[in-house]
Amino acid sequence: MYITDDGIRLNAEIDMPEGNAEKCPLVIIIHGFTGHMEERHILAVSKALNQVGCATLRVDMYGHGHSEGNFRDHTLFKWMTNAMTVIDYARTLDFVTDIYLCGHSQGGLTVMLAAALKHDVIKGIIPMSPGITIPEGARKGNFLGIVFDPDNIPDEFPIPGKNLVLGGNHMRVSQMINVDAYIDRYTGPVLLIHGDSDTTIPPSCSIEASKRYRNAQLVLIPGDTHCYDHHLDLVTDAVKSWMKRQLLM
Repeated sequence: MYITDDGIRLNAEIDMPEGNAEKCPLVIIIHGFTGHMEERHILAVSKALNQVGCATLRVDMYGHGHSEGNFRDHTLFKWMTNAMTVIDYARTLDFVTDIYLCGHSQGGLTVMLAAALKHDVIKGIIPMSPGITIPEGARKGNFLGIVFDPDNIPDEFPIPGKNLVLGGNHMRVSQMINVDAYIDRYTGPVLLIHGDSDTTIPPSCSIEASKRYRNAQLVLIPGDTHCYDHHLDLVTDAVKSWMKRQLLM
């Protein structure tokens, strides 16, 4: 199915929980930079949430997967408005009791930002390896290893190892985002998950965020990577354990 945000169709899919409950919580799941909603870790987390009684709404963000929009033109502002549109759609679904957000990497950062903007309707969030370094890296002129002059941002950035080009507006937007202000705005429960051998986004980002959030749990996955190539089962176990506790509250 598609959810339309300002004329752009976002590819999305709802997976219902086991047991076909008439009413249940829904978790919106957002992939990362260059990713999509069918990635191994996205599907695994979705299935884990279905197993504990939550519906999931996976979505391809602007310029990614099977959604419309050009990858080159996507920015965190566009992803934030995408997320808010998807949240508003979820609120129209009759079976939904509560709405949670879950995201990986840039999607993890997006759910942190969107939770602040929609703090009155989001019951809890699960940032996974969140891309907290993106704004600060854009301000310093280093985006995921791409070095540039932050005061003279180029019009485009070829992405190493990918047949993709990112527009300079991504950096301009990212430079203006103060992640701490968004963290301070959200007071609901948070589960931060990070591989302690992540070389893309340092685990220290999640460690520091867990200290700043008012109600956060941090789970470090030993010896694991940015996309949990070794211990995805520990990730899904952490998600299920945390969500079970939320459902009892």
